[in-house]
Amino acid sequence: MAGGPAVTASNTNAYTHLMDPNRKWYNNRRLIVLNAWIVLLLITSSTNGYDGSMMNGLQSLSQWRDYFHTPTKGKLGLLNAIQNIGALAGYPFAPYMSDGIGRRPTVFFGAVIMVIATAIQTASQSVGMFVGARFLIGFGLTFAANAAPMLITELSYPKYRAPLTSTYNSLWYSGAIIAAWATFGTFKIGNTWAWRVPSLLQALPSVLQVFLVLFAPESPRYLVSKGKEAEALKTLAYYHADGNDQDPLVQYEFEEIKAAIEFDRTVAANIGWKSFFSTPGNRKRVRIIVAIAFFSQWSANGLVSYYLNKVLDSIGITDSTTQLLINGILQIWNLAWALLASSMVERLGRRLLFLTSVVLMTLFFTLQTICTARFRINGDANAAHAVIAFIFLYYASYDLAFTPLIVTYALEILPYNIRAKGFTIFNFTISLALIFNQYVNPIAMDDIDWKYYIVYCVWLVFEGVFLYFFLIETKNRTLEETAAIFDGVDVTAQIADTAAVHAGVAHDLGGIDEKITDDKASTRS
Repeated sequence: MAGGPAVTASNTNAYTHLMDPNRKWYNNRRLIVLNAWIVLLLITSSTNGYDGSMMNGLQSLSQWRDYFHTPTKGKLGLLNAIQNIGALAGYPFAPYMSDGIGRRPTVFFGAVIMVIATAIQTASQSVGMFVGARFLIGFGLTFAANAAPMLITELSYPKYRAPLTSTYNSLWYSGAIIAAWATFGTFKIGNTWAWRVPSLLQALPSVLQVFLVLFAPESPRYLVSKGKEAEALKTLAYYHADGNDQDPLVQYEFEEIKAAIEFDRTVAANIGWKSFFSTPGNRKRVRIIVAIAFFSQWSANGLVSYYLNKVLDSIGITDSTTQLLINGILQIWNLAWALLASSMVERLGRRLLFLTSVVLMTLFFTLQTICTARFRINGDANAAHAVIAFIFLYYASYDLAFTPLIVTYALEILPYNIRAKGFTIFNFTISLALIFNQYVNPIAMDDIDWKYYIVYCVWLVFEGVFLYFFLIETKNRTLEETAAIFDGVDVTAQIADTAAVHAGVAHDLGGIDEKITDDKASTRS
């Protein structure tokens, strides 16, 4: 949708008025249990965050550098990029497993592979063994990271869907924090356990999932798509209405899910890879999810996320203890800002957060570039200190949108029948962007130093222009409403009308209450 910033959502979705105002996540036993299962799925992101921060930390450990003969340039790039190369190998299979056997078994499968891979990584005796283990970690993570966020967004109580899905990617930093402080805590060990202990700890989230995830509820959307409607209704009723399958909210959710899946299957023909390019709505979806996937990795964040030691070396901070301490504090800072932004996604909206984020990133990264240049040219110590401040301010800006919202936005604009495949396109794009960054960044930083930062300054301006013209607001909509919006407002209304008719309730679209009567139902039929 070009040419328009103005596609907005009202302050209520179609069934806000059907929710029990007294049912909160903290005072309802079944919502507490549901959210506990969701936490088990959320920690999938922690595994990914742990990896990036751990590799950052290991590069500052002399024990790791000495054991692997101080890898540099292309070899260092491979050690970082191989996890994403492993992820690429899993992408052709992950969506079929998620759609074929379900979200839960797919998470379990990925977790098992990651447990095995981290054991091999911890026991590595050579660079080849370490690289192979990291390939397997990426392969397993592909399956878990494809299914887990979809299960979160498809299971959540409607009121908490967007904040919880946004929390998924925000918890990348929880893993990063543990890794940063684990490497900080072990760097004084005088042998290889200085890096083997952090490697071993990477398996913890996956171990929990191996033992528990198969006991979690399955996605009601998946169950409906497989003809298991009674089981889907039971799941919705148990967790969203204390077991009452006649609750108006549950009935509306159930009927809306059925109507949306049927529409995508029969009318929109949203099935298979070909459908992504066969309709205007799907082409808009692909354009946006590919763009935000690239932007999430090409916004200059890759420099610090994987090569903080090089950034700090460039401003004269070479002490390992200081580098590890800055890395640990930065991850805590990031988590705080990302969780704060996650809590505001419905209140402030996606567009405002994305646009604010990219404007502030451009400002602070430009200032970081200027200060780095001053230090490299003049040796100005004050400029070096300013670089550290601007790194923190830059990341606060990044965390307003690009940490919490990229997964949320990608999942909610995709209809169920192509959600797993569309999310694979999103993750595949991220992996390509990461592989490029992880190979190119260390080489470019060695060869052209701070001048390389100017490339990202220009790119951030482009990101802002793109987001202004193409990003559509989706706040305060149900999952099915949001997915249908790219196919036209009339489609959203049609799905809501159909759901309301069969559920026998009123719906509210655009702030206008509409009572669906039997007469209207017969007219439509």
